[in-house]
Amino acid sequence: MLNKVRIVLVDTSHPGNIGASARAMKNMGLSQLYLVQPQRFPHAEASARASGADDLLATARVCDSLPEALTGCALVVGASARLRHLKLPLRDPRESAREILRDAPQGEVAVVFGREHSGLTNEELALCHHLMHIPCDPAFSSLNVAAAVQVMCYELRMAAGAALPASDDTEEPPASAEDMERFHTHLRQTLEDIGFLDPDNSRVMMRRLRRLFNRARPDRVELNILRGILSTAQRPRPRRGEQGK
Repeated sequence: MLNKVRIVLVDTSHPGNIGASARAMKNMGLSQLYLVQPQRFPHAEASARASGADDLLATARVCDSLPEALTGCALVVGASARLRHLKLPLRDPRESAREILRDAPQGEVAVVFGREHSGLTNEELALCHHLMHIPCDPAFSSLNVAAAVQVMCYELRMAAGAALPASDDTEEPPASAEDMERFHTHLRQTLEDIGFLDPDNSRVMMRRLRRLFNRARPDRVELNILRGILSTAQRPRPRRGEQGK
């Protein structure tokens, strides 16, 4: 199941952190490294800090955007050093690891780590189903990104060794990240078409709706039903007096 977990690093500025993260992953048996717009990669410092995990650097997927890195994922977990005002479900690494491995049989899972100094943006966090926060001493809570990757990978390995109830194989798999993005685009357009949403003042409403559907985690069949409803709502309605003709 660990082979289905992606570690995603966003806009990493120090190549040494990429190498150290690769080493942490290989120590714990993870192999899928995704890099979103790394500022310096490939780089000799990344190779040096990888200390034998060069194969993970060689196979790392470099992506132009976070949605690209999440393609095919059924569950997305965002690592957050700060407790944001966004009302997303919050887990510690141990809780998060158990949930990740319960969902792994149904599809790929991504754990997303942000920039060294500013973490993930609100827009990037909005792509996540829940947040993972590593409890630290409040007096010194700044944690290096590679150290955070090590903590999460360790918890994933420990959870993988425990007896975990698998998801019901008869259930439909959750909708993928890219399918959810298409749904949110369709939802926004439909709400604008029917006059419910103001195109110039829609950010807060769409963020709340995104949180709602991320909590619900619809499967593929449910998502098709929702999109069918949206398509029907977009159709022109017959004018009064034309019905029944």
